[in-house]
Amino acid sequence: MTVRLALADDQALVRAGFRSLLEGTGEFEVVGEAGDGRAAVGLARRTRPDVILMDIRMPVLDGIAATREICGDERLAGVRVLVLTTFEVDEYVFAALRAGASGFLLKDVEPAELRRAVGVVAAGDALLSPSVTRRLIAEFTAGPRREPVDAALAGRLTDREREVTALAAHGLTNDDIARELVISVATARTHVSRAMVKVGARDRAQLVVFAYRSGLVKTPSV
Repeated sequence: MTVRLALADDQALVRAGFRSLLEGTGEFEVVGEAGDGRAAVGLARRTRPDVILMDIRMPVLDGIAATREICGDERLAGVRVLVLTTFEVDEYVFAALRAGASGFLLKDVEPAELRRAVGVVAAGDALLSPSVTRRLIAEFTAGPRREPVDAALAGRLTDREREVTALAAHGLTNDDIARELVISVATARTHVSRAMVKVGARDRAQLVVFAYRSGLVKTPSV
């Protein structure tokens, strides 16, 4: 099935490059472009794409604020945001995920990895650049960043759901979780989906955020 995409970047040449890379495969259809964050929100509401490739630094409304509006709109519940930026800055990663983004990649990513990333996010999984993942984990568990999470909310998870949530938070895919726990991929997917519903996570990325903010997962040694 073709993935419907929207492109949000203030540089026309960047948008043209992404369009060329993605539409050339026949797996993706670009349904619209926006040159600023406010236009990106309007574009999302008009076209309801599967995925929006969102730049962070844009005029009128930046990509973080635009992501927050899109992900906070119940009418756009199926729209995923994949943030692409030239800035490998922890604060941007943290802000993008808290705003509801499902993924974060640098613009110098290889074409094949970009296409894979869009497919992963369209399928409802979370995706982060490997170079920022470990720092992000530390950021979520840092004292000043921690926010209280209703204990009753975390307590709704079964032991197995806590287990798969922890594995997802460490970056394991459903296939990886299935191998780790010696269960079927379908069962792993079901456990992850149930955990997301119970904690009110929009997608896998938000489940990971919940895992670290709630203390279900501790910072690994670095």
